[in-house]
Amino acid sequence: MHYTQLEALALPLLISGLVLFMGFIVWDLARKSNAGGFGTTILFIALGLGVVGFVIKSIAVAIIGG
Repeated sequence: MHYTQLEALALPLLISGLVLFMGFIVWDLARKSNAGGFGTTILFIALGLGVVGFVIKSIAVAIIGG
C-alpha cells in the first residue's frame, strides 16, 4: 500500500473520529453547564456549521482540482 492510498483512507476516518469526539465534548459541556434543550441545540448547531464548512471546502477543492 502506497502512502497516498493510506492517507486517502485514513484522513476521512480520523476526521470523522475527531468530529465525534468534538460532539462528545460539546454534549458534556452542555450537560455540565445545565444549558438546557435550547442551549444544547445551539451548541450543536455551531459545531454542525463547522463540520458543514469543512465538507463544503473539501467538495470545492475536489471540484476545482479536477
